Amino acid sequence: MDPQVEPSEPIGWVGRPLLMGAAHQHDDLEINFVAEGGTMLYLFGGVPIEVGPGSVAAFWAAVPHQLVANSATRVHWVEVPFAAFLRWGLPDSLVSRLLSGTPMVSSPSAAVATDPAAFAQWAIDLASGQAERHRIAMLELEARVRRLALATLGEPVRQFTGGDPALRQVIAMVRHIAEHFREPLPIAEIAAAAGLHPTYAMTQFRKVVRTTVGDYVRRCRLAEARRLLVTTDLPIGHVASASGFGSVSRFYSAFTNECGVPPARFRREHLNSGLR
Repeated sequence: MDPQVEPSEPIGWVGRPLLMGAAHQHDDLEINFVAEGGTMLYLFGGVPIEVGPGSVAAFWAAVPHQLVANSATRVHWVEVPFAAFLRWGLPDSLVSRLLSGTPMVSSPSAAVATDPAAFAQWAIDLASGQAERHRIAMLELEARVRRLALATLGEPVRQFTGGDPALRQVIAMVRHIAEHFREPLPIAEIAAAAGLHPTYAMTQFRKVVRTTVGDYVRRCRLAEARRLLVTTDLPIGHVASASGFGSVSRFYSAFTNECGVPPARFRREHLNSGLR
């Protein structure tokens, strides 16, 4: 299974992680479990995040994320569609944390002994086509996410501190984008965050993230627009400006191309999701 596939139903699979050619996003709760080997390093919404052996991570995948380094040899993935995740009725504080772009990552010391068997069983149940097995898997996944929230409550997200110079430079740029994407962002300003000349900065960015700075900024703005559409009653025009888009027409075009539906329809489809 390609880890960049965007499911319309919950799915689970296992394998050796492949580095992502570019940052991507999809409207799901993504759950990772590193079963064997070393560490996965994500660039996630402007922050480098390490997921080590025995760790479980859960995050809202609408935030641009990219696996840029990996020594794990066996990882389980589960993706739960956004609407299904919202129907779980999780505590507002937990939902807000995930929608704000803060992943939950457990430490190996908080490992649950049953995780290897459980993740394998969930993949089987979700692919079984049997309603009752599907229901059981979803109930158990909800419980695992709630347990993960308890295990990570109050813990800072463990961040990457090493790596080659290009990765450190790109991390500085991505972090600046995450903090300022709601504002106009000249290339020179982004490059300055890493202390680089703009031309060289763009070369380094493409080398690591495999996409342009402009495309990455657009994806951050779209993730924020998704969040505002399902958590607020702001008019569409206000969502556009609050997300960093210079015009409503540009916002409509970018959102529809990325999400497959216009912003208003996206909001309507989630009105009964249990969040609002």
